[in-house]
Amino acid sequence: MNIDAADRVRMTRALALAAESIGLSDPNPRVGCVIAAANGTMAAEGFTQHAGGPHAEAVALAQAASARVDLRGGTAWVTLEPCAHQGRTPPCCDALVAAGLARVVVATGDPFPRVAGVGMHRLRAAGIVVDKIAADDELALAAREINVGFFSRIERGRPWVRLKVAMSLDGRTALENGVSQWITGEEARIDTHRWRKRASAILTGIGTVLHDRPRLDVRHVPTAVQPLRVVADSRCRTPLDAPILAGPGTCLIATACGSKKHIQALRSAHADVVECGATDGRVDLNALLGLLAAREANEVHVEAGSALNGALLAGGLVDELLVYLAPRLLGPGRNVAELRRIDTLSDGLNFAWTECKSVGDDLRLRAFLPQTPKRAL
Repeated sequence: MNIDAADRVRMTRALALAAESIGLSDPNPRVGCVIAAANGTMAAEGFTQHAGGPHAEAVALAQAASARVDLRGGTAWVTLEPCAHQGRTPPCCDALVAAGLARVVVATGDPFPRVAGVGMHRLRAAGIVVDKIAADDELALAAREINVGFFSRIERGRPWVRLKVAMSLDGRTALENGVSQWITGEEARIDTHRWRKRASAILTGIGTVLHDRPRLDVRHVPTAVQPLRVVADSRCRTPLDAPILAGPGTCLIATACGSKKHIQALRSAHADVVECGATDGRVDLNALLGLLAAREANEVHVEAGSALNGALLAGGLVDELLVYLAPRLLGPGRNVAELRRIDTLSDGLNFAWTECKSVGDDLRLRAFLPQTPKRAL
């Protein structure tokens, strides 16, 4: 590996481009590409478009071709190993070879089995120098973080689960009477929509649907793709007039049992109703995450009440906490999660803080499970 300061600058730019694929490229990974001509002059750049559209490398190569830039002997910086298979689009590694590039710098490998080292191997076989950034380098970690859900789905067979809560200093998510609008300020609510935009699916529980009547779409920030809205509804009680059923986008109702008549009515209202019940008559959350993975969901963003939050946490299904903390005390009220009683502190669910940032008058805190290294799986 021969990575210098100029490589780091250009890979940093490629990572910024990859972020432009958020809310656009799902279920494909978010990828950025920067290309320079043989003399080092910047020639083109691009990021992955919608599924079925061109990948980052193809966008950059097309830009260079449009400007009639000769890329022979040039270098490309790509945030993820170029694909090596024919999917919705042709292999990117072949396109880089055809362009006559002399070198390709890759931030991290692609875990997808039909790529997984094959892309870099084919580039090298064509005589191109391939430099892969060390796995523990901050650039490689950032490249994995931006695709944390894609890596989770491919490597673990389930999406990355991010549980979002907005709470007071004394840990209340609502008053005793259920009023929760609004514990945090407007800036925090807008920021939440940026995290919704990252998600392939937004998960909530039937209690939230009945009490709060949320839409759970992305509307405070622009997005090309609306996440799938998912309701864990064991007894299939979602009302036909629930705002979550309305567009844009699709709503999936996961149920364990319920009236066949009501299920058919929900389907007539354009809801996708699936049965994934457990033996206790509740939705099997492991099965639901497996179903979402099979539908190519990468990141699942949870905005739910204490019952579903507690079930996900107790099942070890939460990878990350996204907490908005308001500078106020509310007294008696509703908790973040219903968890079993413990007698010793060591039995608690322990997370590791990775971020503390001011968002308006509130704080945004992020925490990962200890076995999940910061900024990586």
